Amino acid sequence: MDPIKNPFSPGAGSPPPELVGRDSTLEQARILLGRIKQKRPEKSMLLTGLRGVGKTVLLNEIERLATAGGYRSISIEAHEDKPLGTLIAPYLRRLLFDLDRIAGAGDKVKRGLAVLRSFIGTLKLSVNDVTIGLDIEPEKGAADSGDLEIDLPNLFVAIAEAAEDRKTAVAVFIDEVQYFSQKELGALIMTMHKVQQRQLPLVLMGAGLPILPGLAGESKSYAERLFSFPDIGALSEADTAKALREPAQAVGVTFEPSALDEVFRLTKGYPYFLQEWGYQAWNLATSSLITLQIVQDATATVIPRLDQNFFRVRFDRLTPSEKNFLRAMAELGPGAHRTGDIAQTLGVKITSLGPVRAKLIKKGMIYSPAHGDMAFTVPLFNEFMVRAMPKFHR
Repeated sequence: MDPIKNPFSPGAGSPPPELVGRDSTLEQARILLGRIKQKRPEKSMLLTGLRGVGKTVLLNEIERLATAGGYRSISIEAHEDKPLGTLIAPYLRRLLFDLDRIAGAGDKVKRGLAVLRSFIGTLKLSVNDVTIGLDIEPEKGAADSGDLEIDLPNLFVAIAEAAEDRKTAVAVFIDEVQYFSQKELGALIMTMHKVQQRQLPLVLMGAGLPILPGLAGESKSYAERLFSFPDIGALSEADTAKALREPAQAVGVTFEPSALDEVFRLTKGYPYFLQEWGYQAWNLATSSLITLQIVQDATATVIPRLDQNFFRVRFDRLTPSEKNFLRAMAELGPGAHRTGDIAQTLGVKITSLGPVRAKLIKKGMIYSPAHGDMAFTVPLFNEFMVRAMPKFHR
């Protein structure tokens, strides 16, 4: 069939042709956005889930809802090597200039820019970063202490007050939240605490790995009272079939029921993977019927593509000892495994695994779904590790 008309879209954050199985999360977001705009208290949202479940896609869809609802928004992605203040300052600058273009009689936007100028001064950024075009005197004593947990709440309050003055609301979207340090995450939590106390029209929507609720709780014990943590998981068998069947039917193509069953068996319902299988099966099909045999033939293309791209980019960031740890986990099969069982598989004492385990958690490769358990953050990574490292060192 014509590859140009292929409806499936494998890619990081690429919107699927049919967004299924996420209605409850989107409805929760819609209610949240509506309540915050009316200055009614509501918890902000931090989506959590494994790699490839579509958290970024959902964040983008929620941002679309926010924009349609009259929100001004910014969207950023956290990095391991870039501090929160440095990362977010240019976006806040753009946001305040956007607010400044809205007709209004107050001077809260000008104050917001002055507070931002003070905040930037503590970051020691070069002119080429964000200060260019911000020719305004800093407001002394506002967001200039150098302590992020003090300065960030003051800055966000000033921005929210500027939005309120312009009779609008602000939505801040942050992906990969787990990469922030404990102090940075604590500053974000304190920021939303201060904003909610004042019932200002600003909401935070974030996404991260399953370790995020634990990190938030460790940073500030009251985080659970400020945020909800929707768990974004794999799709059900019915939703997996719908995600493949309906986009294909829209252009006159049909999936054989057994072909849909096979895709679910192979992908376990993870959205990124079913897009890969759908994409390759479409390109292999020579008629308007995608059969079980076509899906099976597509697997020979999909697995190397996943190995070379989706999996390999994560594997190549690992040290030899980290790879060996993960290979031992893979030896135990899918699902979560006791740290003691991993140590036994490696033939070492459990106490010796602490440093490498901590590094793998920090890199976002594993997480602890329960005390003493370890699981992969990347679906099907156990199968990849066996392919990538047929043997491991004991």
